[in-house]
Amino acid sequence: MSSSIALTAPERNALLDSYRAHPDPAVRLRCHIILLLAAGYPWSLITAVLFCSSQTVARWQRRFAQGGAEALLGQQRGRPARFAARWIELAIGWVLEKTPRAFGLYRSRWCCATVVLLLWQEHQVPVSRETVRRWLHAHELVWRRPRPVIGPRDPHREEILADLRRQMAATADDETWVFMDEVDVNLNPKIGPMWMRRGAQAEVVTPGDNEKRYVAGAQHWRTGQVILTPGAAKQGRNAALFVQHLDDLRHRLRRYRRIHVLCDHAKAHDCRAVTRYLAEHGDRIVLHYLPTRAPECNPIERIWWHLHEEITRNHSCQTMQELLELVLGWLERRNPFAVEGSVYPRPIAA
Repeated sequence: MSSSIALTAPERNALLDSYRAHPDPAVRLRCHIILLLAAGYPWSLITAVLFCSSQTVARWQRRFAQGGAEALLGQQRGRPARFAARWIELAIGWVLEKTPRAFGLYRSRWCCATVVLLLWQEHQVPVSRETVRRWLHAHELVWRRPRPVIGPRDPHREEILADLRRQMAATADDETWVFMDEVDVNLNPKIGPMWMRRGAQAEVVTPGDNEKRYVAGAQHWRTGQVILTPGAAKQGRNAALFVQHLDDLRHRLRRYRRIHVLCDHAKAHDCRAVTRYLAEHGDRIVLHYLPTRAPECNPIERIWWHLHEEITRNHSCQTMQELLELVLGWLERRNPFAVEGSVYPRPIAA
């Protein structure tokens, strides 16, 4: 096939400038095609030299004939989009704002095939799974594990936190606060990502029969030091462990006249055994409670997170004794810890 394109001097100069300096390689290719056509080169040579198809040459010859050099700029590569933008926006809205159950489907989360099915059932729009996947990627959606959060929030959350901050700011030098919580240590390891050879999934050997042990801990507000009370075998997160930990705090922090213990609303933290203990030692131990469902407001939760990330995930311990020694050794070696978060005022060392 031959070309009937005739370029004026200004058009040729404009195309040469774009071919030499335009930042978009697609625009440079279009200009190159038109310049070669205007020079009289055959299509077979153009497609061979530029590694493009005859359809591409025909498309840009036609667009140049209709709109001149301006028609080569600002155009997307390839064929026009087959689907209207509104169908893409509709699918993205479903994925971000609704669940399949809202449409009567028995699924808890979206997959590309579900979007395909729904587009056909609701609007008779034929589309493939790969096309839907390209839509999602083009709108910067990725397939990854979500972060679990606890809800709904305590309606008095801000009021409770404001009162805690006010009391902390007014803490006397002979008083202190600790952030208290228990952590569970499981012999069957938590599974987390790790490096492995591509195509060969690594294995984490588990003991099979799980064994659990609880450790009560409290992070000192002023120093960041963590005070630990390991639970006994088969002892759950109960009042006996909590009371024992309060007793450890009372003895370990003898220099302070009063110890304010900030903890969550677990049943073990507010029961008859605790009430009896406070009736005897309430002059030194004062309990304060976080808003309900607010673990992010307890700084020691970050220490437990680091513990799981560095020690309990994918561990190879075969006995609970071995695992406990590893956990307690890591905690003792890392002590003191930084008090992470900005929920509470920074203390003045005393």
